[in-house]
Amino acid sequence: MFAEERKAKILEMINSGNSVRVSELSRLFNVSEATIRRDLIELEQAGCIVRTHGGAVSNTSTNFEPSFKEKQDKFLKEKEQIAKKAASLIEDGDTVTIDSGTTTQFISKYLNAKGVTVVTNSVNLADELSDREDVEVIVTGGLLRTKTKAMVGPVAEETLKKLKVDKLFLGANGISIKSGVTTPNIVEANTKRVMIEGAKEVFLLIDSSKFDEVNFSLICPVSKIDYIVTDKLPKDYEKYEYLGIKFILT
Repeated sequence: MFAEERKAKILEMINSGNSVRVSELSRLFNVSEATIRRDLIELEQAGCIVRTHGGAVSNTSTNFEPSFKEKQDKFLKEKEQIAKKAASLIEDGDTVTIDSGTTTQFISKYLNAKGVTVVTNSVNLADELSDREDVEVIVTGGLLRTKTKAMVGPVAEETLKKLKVDKLFLGANGISIKSGVTTPNIVEANTKRVMIEGAKEVFLLIDSSKFDEVNFSLICPVSKIDYIVTDKLPKDYEKYEYLGIKFILT
């Protein structure tokens, strides 16, 4: 089978609603896993699929949600630089909410401000900050989603409603002028909305691949965001600026 024919077959499988695994495709087409990975990279570069950890899915599913590990592996350098820039925006004595996410979790690594109070629904971030005597950590509690390592739901939201912070560092799966800020899970979206309501300033931390991405659940309209911390401006950045949003680039 020629490479183009094999890729067409793989795309047909994915578009029929199936996720695929590299190991399974390797056996099915009797080629090496390296060859399959190369096929998937080319299909992703063509905008046909979304690669995941060990496989691929269709790029048309709005409710597909990659695992924490799968998201962590993508755009790792950009995410860390975005978090580093975000950490520099935290000043001595600030009260901040830091959302759970593969970008926001890096903030702890670069947080140098003193006397900071951090509210978080991230089990990973809470653990990383637990040894910092100069940082007070408030953990929201709530239902733990293993897929995102986030605590969400009514318990988390009740905690968040009682607290008002200077700055929120928010994560999301997608943003567009038309569809707003979105994420695949409706419960997690609601918890993020409560975070926004309790913050004086909202900083959205996203790498540039998230622009013009639309997911199942609306977090908020774009107008609710004050700053976007990212690695590259979107093509329609003027539309965001028209709404009063400021970009902070890494």
